[in-house]
Amino acid sequence: MKTPTQSKAPTEITYYKLNNEVNIPVDGKIPLNKDKEAVRAYFLEHVNPNTVFFYTIEEKIDYLIEHDYIEAAFIDKYDRQFVYDLLQSTYDKKFRFQSFMGAHKFYSQYALKTDDGERYLERYEDRIVFNALYFADGNEELAISLRDEMIAQRFQPATPTFLNAGRKRRGEMVSCFLVQMTDDMNSIGRTINSALQLSKRGGGVGINLSNLRESGAPIKKVANAASGVVPVMKLFEDSFSYANQLGQRNGAGVVYLSVFHPDIINFLSTKKENADEKIRVKTLSLGVTIPDKFYELVANDEYMYLFSPYDVERIYHRPFSYVNITEEYDKLAQNPAITKYRIRARELENELSKLQQESGYPYVVNIDTVNEANPLDGTIVMSNLCSEILQVQTPSRLNDRQEYEVLGRDVSCNLGSTNMVNMVNSPDFAKSVETDVRALTYVTDHTNIDAVPSIENGNQLSHSIGLGAMGLHTLLALNEMYYGSDESIELTEGYFYALNYWTLVASNKIAKERGESFFEFEKSMYASGEYFDRYIAEPFEMTSDHVKEVLKHVPMPTQEDWKALKESVQKDGLYHAYRLAIAPTGSISYVNETSSALQPIIRLIEERQEKTTGKTYYPAPYLSNRTMPFYESAYDLDMRKVIDIHAAAQRHIDQGMAMTLFMRSEIPEGLYPWKPAGEVKMNTRDLNILRNYAWNQGIKSIYYIRTFTDDGDEVGSNYCESCSI
Repeated sequence: MKTPTQSKAPTEITYYKLNNEVNIPVDGKIPLNKDKEAVRAYFLEHVNPNTVFFYTIEEKIDYLIEHDYIEAAFIDKYDRQFVYDLLQSTYDKKFRFQSFMGAHKFYSQYALKTDDGERYLERYEDRIVFNALYFADGNEELAISLRDEMIAQRFQPATPTFLNAGRKRRGEMVSCFLVQMTDDMNSIGRTINSALQLSKRGGGVGINLSNLRESGAPIKKVANAASGVVPVMKLFEDSFSYANQLGQRNGAGVVYLSVFHPDIINFLSTKKENADEKIRVKTLSLGVTIPDKFYELVANDEYMYLFSPYDVERIYHRPFSYVNITEEYDKLAQNPAITKYRIRARELENELSKLQQESGYPYVVNIDTVNEANPLDGTIVMSNLCSEILQVQTPSRLNDRQEYEVLGRDVSCNLGSTNMVNMVNSPDFAKSVETDVRALTYVTDHTNIDAVPSIENGNQLSHSIGLGAMGLHTLLALNEMYYGSDESIELTEGYFYALNYWTLVASNKIAKERGESFFEFEKSMYASGEYFDRYIAEPFEMTSDHVKEVLKHVPMPTQEDWKALKESVQKDGLYHAYRLAIAPTGSISYVNETSSALQPIIRLIEERQEKTTGKTYYPAPYLSNRTMPFYESAYDLDMRKVIDIHAAAQRHIDQGMAMTLFMRSEIPEGLYPWKPAGEVKMNTRDLNILRNYAWNQGIKSIYYIRTFTDDGDEVGSNYCESCSI
């Protein structure tokens, strides 16, 4: 075999300079042409000269296999000529990145490189084809369909999946994990080990602390013996820092605690800027689970009781997380055998908002809302690092040898996103959805985290996936709809109404093919048919002609369609316990030239601070004089509009959404009707009201609270808001 060659790189680098000029108005206009020039210069000056050249596709494949860059096994499931033809036909589609950020993100984060990290071995088309071949598992027709979905940018696997598929030396293809602990040292020790094992594999880890007894609780009847949740949090933070994925980056984790846990104030205090270093957690994320009862107590300005998890478990014979606080509150409060602590509910509410204002944390999971909408038998007790994964878990029980006496079910998250901009114009929406579902199903079926048996057990039993979406704001701008308008809400609901139906159809089809449904399907609302009744009674109907035009290629299920699906599911089952979740698409949104998830954009020209290259600028996708008025910044929007958009989608999503709220430290006067005239400073009351509004709208979770501080530096570096293109 000939040695692959590399041409010499040009000495002058102009692409960063060209990209930065996008932020410098010329005669009152944003020079978007500079970003197009930056893309061309990036390939001319960097990508092409630093890409290993192969004379033929055959030579390339042989080289990558021989030098342990890609696995031979998935390639060998196909006739080699099919592989060569698929690559060539993908090259022939002449894909071009439309922005410097999109190209830069792909080549810096996803493209396969030589072992020294200096040269590229893949083009964008190669990564897509390797993903398609890998997920199709020898099925040529499916491989072609997957290639078509990805090269048309209708479907995008999540970062770890897209990055690792087909590679010989790779991390896991799952995005994140959920693990819970019970109130004993064996469980704590095993969960710390699980965090280490999962962190080194590249996934974010969510951990439930709610079952642990509070600080000062007795141990073996010895008073004041328990240390509470804070020392355990410190252990997890150190674990994530230690298991740093071969030094590439620290692990990432989130810990969840119920607002009715006695350590809740101490828990929140660990994230305060002025916290004592002995308790402060710097990198660990915080989340709280909030039952409906808390909102009721806040509304009535009552005192609330915090209950000892040890006593509750002792009396109810199940861990604290599995006791419905809203239903049992009065009994718990009146039971003299349960240790309890009293605090004013609004005091705790303000503590939550103070911390969100200061740090963006904690995430919020409205746990009763989650469980009331859950179609499966069992209890959901927590979420993940991005607060969109919401699945039933069951606790494990270990003996003193750290062996499982009862192997519980925990969660791994297998994610991917549809690109709404391109998906609404799919030549076959139903086929696109089925193709996406089959890709994620392959990931689920071939994920084996045997180092954490509860994760492996949960994954094997549930076959869960999380198909989501990105690009909503871009889709709205292209179709001249304002974010949060009635039309935009109807469009959002219509899209997810259809996506829900067609993922159910795909899951039912796979169950029928395999003769297998998810664990305890027979106990679910799908098996009883109850899940489908609301759709049969009131199928979604569009009223806006504008929305009908945008979604004209999206097949909307009718009442008869739902009736037929109900019958088919009751007969043949569903393969996936969960199907839908909206992740906070970051890098993959840039690569797909679209806005992130269901969120509004932050700026017309987004500024990114890169570690090694300085500032780069990313114009809003498809930015033009026509779309500009519809690209309102998230920081200038009433956040109730963001909540309303997400609520419309949530009605048809079986899991959750990573919904971020964006606030200015100084809120424009008149934006929120509850703020008195002349009052512009953001305060805890604003966040309290928005959090309650989200709960009332049926929102299951709130991810970050992002605050924009109007300081001189920020304003001085901003682009001209009043410019044209």
